Amino acid sequence: MPSPAPSDSADEAAGGLLERGSQLSALNDQLAAVIGDGRGRVVFVAGEAGVGKTVLVRRFSRVHRDAVDFLSGACDALFTPRPLGPFHDMAASIGAGFEELIDSGVKPYRIASTLLDRLADRGVTVLIVEDAHWADEATLDVLLLLVRRIEAVPTLMVVTYRDDGLDRAHPLRVLLGGLSSAGSASRIRLPALSATAVARLAKPHGVDPLDLYEKTGGNPFFVTEVLAASDNRIPDTVRDAVLARAAHLSINARTVLEAASVLQPQAELRLLETLAPQTTDHLDECLASGMLRATPGATAFRHELARLAIEESLAPNARRSLHVAALAALSSPPSGAPDVARLAHHAEAAHDADAVLHHAPAAAASAAAAGAHREAAAQYERALRFAGDAGAATRGGLRDRHSYECYVTGHFDAAIESARSALDCHRESNDARSEGNTLSTLSRLLRYVGRPAEAAQAGRAAVTVLEGLDEPGHELAMAYCHLSYLFMSIEDLDGTLAWASKATALAKSLGDLEAEIYAEINIRSLEYLAGNADSVPRLERCLRRAADAGLDEYVGRAYVTLVFWAPRSKAHDAAGRYMEDGLQYCAEHGLDIWRSYLMVSRARSHLDHGHWDQAVESASMIIQDPCTSPVTRVIALAVIGLVRARRGDPECWPPLDEAWRLAEPTGELQRIELVALARAEAAWLEGNPRLVASATEAALALAEQRRAPWIAAGLATWRWRAGLDERFPRDAPPPFAAQVAGDWERAAELWQRLGCPYEAALSLADADDEGALRHALVDLQRLGARPAAGLVARNLRGRGARSFPRGPRPSTLRHAAGLTNREREVLARIAEGLQDREIAELLFVSQRTVGHHVSAILRKLGVSSRKQAAREAARAGLIGEGPASVGERRPS
Repeated sequence: MPSPAPSDSADEAAGGLLERGSQLSALNDQLAAVIGDGRGRVVFVAGEAGVGKTVLVRRFSRVHRDAVDFLSGACDALFTPRPLGPFHDMAASIGAGFEELIDSGVKPYRIASTLLDRLADRGVTVLIVEDAHWADEATLDVLLLLVRRIEAVPTLMVVTYRDDGLDRAHPLRVLLGGLSSAGSASRIRLPALSATAVARLAKPHGVDPLDLYEKTGGNPFFVTEVLAASDNRIPDTVRDAVLARAAHLSINARTVLEAASVLQPQAELRLLETLAPQTTDHLDECLASGMLRATPGATAFRHELARLAIEESLAPNARRSLHVAALAALSSPPSGAPDVARLAHHAEAAHDADAVLHHAPAAAASAAAAGAHREAAAQYERALRFAGDAGAATRGGLRDRHSYECYVTGHFDAAIESARSALDCHRESNDARSEGNTLSTLSRLLRYVGRPAEAAQAGRAAVTVLEGLDEPGHELAMAYCHLSYLFMSIEDLDGTLAWASKATALAKSLGDLEAEIYAEINIRSLEYLAGNADSVPRLERCLRRAADAGLDEYVGRAYVTLVFWAPRSKAHDAAGRYMEDGLQYCAEHGLDIWRSYLMVSRARSHLDHGHWDQAVESASMIIQDPCTSPVTRVIALAVIGLVRARRGDPECWPPLDEAWRLAEPTGELQRIELVALARAEAAWLEGNPRLVASATEAALALAEQRRAPWIAAGLATWRWRAGLDERFPRDAPPPFAAQVAGDWERAAELWQRLGCPYEAALSLADADDEGALRHALVDLQRLGARPAAGLVARNLRGRGARSFPRGPRPSTLRHAAGLTNREREVLARIAEGLQDREIAELLFVSQRTVGHHVSAILRKLGVSSRKQAAREAARAGLIGEGPASVGERRPS
């Protein structure tokens, strides 16, 4: 078992760890838990630069290195980091074949799966990933997958990162937000040292402790670097402290130190000797000074801030010369292929335009192949900074590829800017084929940002240019597909079919599988919306074909189609089969744009199922991500505004108004539908029939034009409830038809079958029966729907009723809102003593799916075993409240 954490005084005696006893104890406790139950855990260790994250982790490693295995790696501080850096660092310790697997360019999920398999065979292991704030996208994808599955292996994963430089758009912050509810994840934050601790450190050096504390802010690195200066002078900045410390080295040792400062993430001895021939005789002096530390076959700075201080102190010509030498040395490695990301870094620092244009695109392609699309975009940006003197064709090609990487990662403004620049380049070089292809791409991008007229104009211009070529090719087939997509987006069946048919015919003649699958997905999307029973298996076939062909984007498109449209008809059970697999696939393949569609669909599912906390959480993650799709941002805003309206919370209108401003000009029902429904409901809850009318008129006409009965009936229902008119769609789906026909009992039953408790309660609220009204009141109170509950209570008072129920306890309400209907079904079976296999057979789902549900249940209930979950369920009254009895269950 891990040793108990020493006190702060013991820390000080054993190695200078001041005020870190509680954090070390927390790490010890997490490791003890892994050893005790064999379930993995992850701890994120955060703090500002220099606060001592690495020192804490190394102390933890020293305490336990004889008891458990350790694997460690660090992310690179390159301008654009090499993909999968920390996993390269630990590859040799993981075992044969792992380095080759990483170098082969496989997707992150393969790396994560292989690593988990190796961890399962090693016994208890501590896996350390340092400096995750520098992580490339592929590394973040692997980390995300490891965290999600870490419970399956006896491993404690410790991830350190700086939190003082993470803005809200930083990829790591987005990842951390997505893990906020992970039961296996916890966080430790290291604060700065107190004034008392700084005084204890300063006393032996005769330094004014108050002055030291004020100038360093208690940052341990700043403090120790200042105190390490031999003259005990308090410099104005930590840079002065680092340079003062370096000044005590010999001239030859400082030369070695300067050479090491340009080599990242570490200075391999071979490279260091090339840049500084003095290395052999003077490296020991650098190590003894504490400026550098030894690693296997290399050396590195103890602190990144120290490395930066040294590098920035170099004269520009000296720094450039070192990077030139590093570029030459790295271009011919003794074995294996050159590290193109590292070469691109040194090429930029050396101001070698030819080398940048050679290495940066190669690094971008490598990053994209690994699913690191953000890093790919950054590498293309690097190349473009040096492409001013390159030909128009070269610049146009770089712009096109940069535009695509920005599109995949949701940077639409940058994607459009690059596409327009590419268009100018292609016209300058008289390349009509590339011009048409870029126009087609631009039409798709303009549609996403809500500029449909410009999108259609660009799409038709693309077709005109490409049809004028002597030989039609892939570009024209894709242009037809993009136009088909524009019509599909506005749910125009005739336009979709017309352009998709042209695309399919050309694609088949060319053997162009990408265009063929794209066109088919567009057609199947509208078939799905029309309720065609054959559309789902056809979409599944598209998904399989795209996956077999390695067409990642179209696999994502297929998943989105199978999930995104389901909320319109409340078909959440049917879509649920694809949700988690789709989210995992998009995360593994860097498809941020499609992942946001799936996430907002999950938010709508939570909304309809009455799990409003989860709906807001999912929607907020989308809103907080500045790279989210404009389509999903609209829907997320509507979800947040509607939940606020249903709860009677303040500020429901700002998100609804913003969503309407974004959605209304597009003319797309998929953007408008939820916003219009939410605004109508909010107006009705406020008793404002005039606002109900204005919120529904245009949207209702559009829904009827697009033959969307669920949306048309939903909007008409709010008008009916507001007393505006008796007109109602003749093809209204059964729950709405029963409602307006006065069969409130039937309507409530149908809504319950669909898993929509709020709509069911509102159906009972329309009843002319005191018992039904009381039932509605209880259900609305359980959901936390205060405004609607107030309307029902007033209705009951008007009928002379008294002694209304107070509603459930907040703790019970939170638990009920925390579990999905399916999770509550699984929980009931757990309480009966059934195992996963038996539950899977009973509910017609896979055993793997049941396992996911069980993990979610344990996490949401805050328990660690099935027995504890059953006890908590019985205590909170959750058992037996599922949406259907055993005999009524439907396949999920």
